Amino acid sequence: MPPFLLLETICIFLFSRVPPSLPLQEVHVSRETIGKISVASKMMWCSAAVDILFLLDGSNSVGKGSFERSKHFAITVCDALDISTERVRVGAFQFSSTPHLEFPLDSFSTQQEVKAKIKRMIFKGGHTDTGLALKYLLNRGFPGGRNASVPQILVIVTDGKSQGHVALPAKQLKEKGVTVFAVGVRFPRWEELHALASEPREQHVLLAEQVEDATNGLFSTLSNSAICSSTTPDCRVEAHPCERRTLEMVREFAGNAPCWRGSRRAPAVLAAHCPFYSWKRVFLAHPATCYRTTCPGPCDSQPCQNGGTCVPEGLDGYQCLCPLAFGGEANCAPKLSLECRVDLLFLLDSSAGTTLDGFLRAKAFVKQFVQAVLSEDSRARVGVATYSRELLVAVPVGEYQDVPDLVRSLDGIPFRGGPTLMGSALRQAADRGFGSATRTGQDRPRRVVVLLTESRSEDEVAGPARHARARELLLLGVGSEAVRAELEEITGSPKHVMVYSDPQDLLNQIPELQGKLCSRQRPGCRTQALDLVFMLDTSASVGPENFAQMQSFVRSCALQFEVNPDVTQVGLVVYGSQVQTAFGLDTKPTQAALLRAISQAPYLGGVGSAGTALLHIYDKVMTVQRGARPGVPKAVVVLTGGRGAEDAAVPAQKLRNNGISVLVMGVGPVLSEGLRRLAGPRDSLIHVAAYTDLRYHQDVLIEWLCGEAKRPVNLCKPSPCMNEGSCVLQNGSYRCECRDGWEGPHCENRFLRGDTPEARGFHAGGQQPYPSQQLQRRPGH
Repeated sequence: MPPFLLLETICIFLFSRVPPSLPLQEVHVSRETIGKISVASKMMWCSAAVDILFLLDGSNSVGKGSFERSKHFAITVCDALDISTERVRVGAFQFSSTPHLEFPLDSFSTQQEVKAKIKRMIFKGGHTDTGLALKYLLNRGFPGGRNASVPQILVIVTDGKSQGHVALPAKQLKEKGVTVFAVGVRFPRWEELHALASEPREQHVLLAEQVEDATNGLFSTLSNSAICSSTTPDCRVEAHPCERRTLEMVREFAGNAPCWRGSRRAPAVLAAHCPFYSWKRVFLAHPATCYRTTCPGPCDSQPCQNGGTCVPEGLDGYQCLCPLAFGGEANCAPKLSLECRVDLLFLLDSSAGTTLDGFLRAKAFVKQFVQAVLSEDSRARVGVATYSRELLVAVPVGEYQDVPDLVRSLDGIPFRGGPTLMGSALRQAADRGFGSATRTGQDRPRRVVVLLTESRSEDEVAGPARHARARELLLLGVGSEAVRAELEEITGSPKHVMVYSDPQDLLNQIPELQGKLCSRQRPGCRTQALDLVFMLDTSASVGPENFAQMQSFVRSCALQFEVNPDVTQVGLVVYGSQVQTAFGLDTKPTQAALLRAISQAPYLGGVGSAGTALLHIYDKVMTVQRGARPGVPKAVVVLTGGRGAEDAAVPAQKLRNNGISVLVMGVGPVLSEGLRRLAGPRDSLIHVAAYTDLRYHQDVLIEWLCGEAKRPVNLCKPSPCMNEGSCVLQNGSYRCECRDGWEGPHCENRFLRGDTPEARGFHAGGQQPYPSQQLQRRPGH
């Protein structure tokens, strides 16, 4: 075969190979319904004459752990069977490469004997031949059974990954009158379970991983034929909405890459751009209907208050699963309290942007908070103000008789509408919001403003927020996801922002707010000098949505540092189809400019190379010419999904050898070997399961960066000398030895032949160089 044709064949193989799909079946019902199903499964009893044979998959694809779960399911079913020689007979097979009779139906006459025998079954292993086991039953019948004189029920517990055909022998068994239940275990193959089960399949296909749900479904189906019944007459079988999910591999277009194709007209290889694809696992939902038995219980009277969920426990007992703000009592009564002295002003958005519904949600939040937290001996004092065009103090701080009086005042606050002038409201709240509650000196308690809003401000907020913080006010923000970034800018920290997704989630923020009011922020390293570069993977394997998660994470991290040319400088590099400096170290001197630039960083797509991006940082970002400061610690934080990191270990080590720390944040369920090599010998690696989980690892990253900011630095790494000058350490400082034709403290100036020595920075004698560059002591040292 000509070489160019062989190359084309290899390319086609690599780009067309399809990984196998991995199905998964799950049933979803509400938490309260799960409790009722669980209780009802223990109230079923089967006493009619019937032969029940368990056929348990003991193959290697199931594994020993799932085989034990299959045994547990069979034992749980036996708990509801009236086992005797005249009523319910039970037998068991184990199958893998060959079927093995564990015990026939006429071996044991008591429930205890059957359960003990199932418990002692030993996992066999081997390949999965379900069809052979079914043919055995077709030829020999149910061993020890009563043939067709009583109903015959076959319960097959398997992962559905048989290596032979099962549809024909299963059909023949069902034609002989055998009722077949197909119970999945581990990650079952959905199609095979359907082929095994009797009609209607929705009532005969179950999942052993959810034992109580599966046993309830089995008994509910058998109750239709009077084999089983509930011990309480008011129990009934109901249809419940279900969702069965399948985990599939989906192919996504990732970009174009150079490739070579053979030519049919001439023996030559032609370069071209070929599309390539990435594979992504996604869950596909399949709505269905599940039939389960539920019984009347104590939860029907809805005893749980404040949005609590009632979970039945036995016939008469129940437990309330309460929102965090209302735990501790059987009926979800509040139990929070404030142990610190605090003057607290709630600032409610009453503008048209928030709408009347949003304003009422904010009022309900404040009412729930004061009822849950304030008590007669509380040292906290509360006030309430609203804003739209201007600030209106409805309840001055501390000016109420008791909590009921405060709640009545809250009920009387009207919705005002108008523009959303949040900046003006913040400035007015700082100047006069606390009124007579303002005290001075050591007698003054902590003063806190809690801003509740669902709409962005129509005026500037950064200046008023700095004004409020300068007056020693702690600013906390509570709002929807749409205003998260603005609240972070106002409060100065993502830790001071609470975001909710729905009205109930808003009430769940009450205990978090209570904790923030009395906690003192831990000292960080805001005053430590640091040159910090974030390197973001924006390749097609990441995708625009995950890139937006990375942007949000970087913005949140940037808020933890004092951004200015004397303390912390931040740069951003993105890589994908190319490597691009979004902004350099010395280009964003303020925090506001930095946050805007992070939001405007481009998504590139294509195929990324982490190694190329690291070399770009080495050559064009972490240099004195591009704003890096001599004697200041330097760090690079790499955020990547792991693809394109195979070539990055050597460039990362080159940066480390040059005095630049490198930390890798690897995102994904499994870390690649390339990422582990990139992390280096100090194992500077943070593993994040998903991009949505980045925020949970912010504290770890900040702690690492603070540690790097305090490490001793080598003043000559990276070299501050330009134009190939040599850096020489000298008595705690450094000097640059310049090549011919260059002069200056950092060899930054070219000089012409014939210039005087003084013009080149030397004294007349030509012996004294420029004074050594003294390292400025970093703030905090």
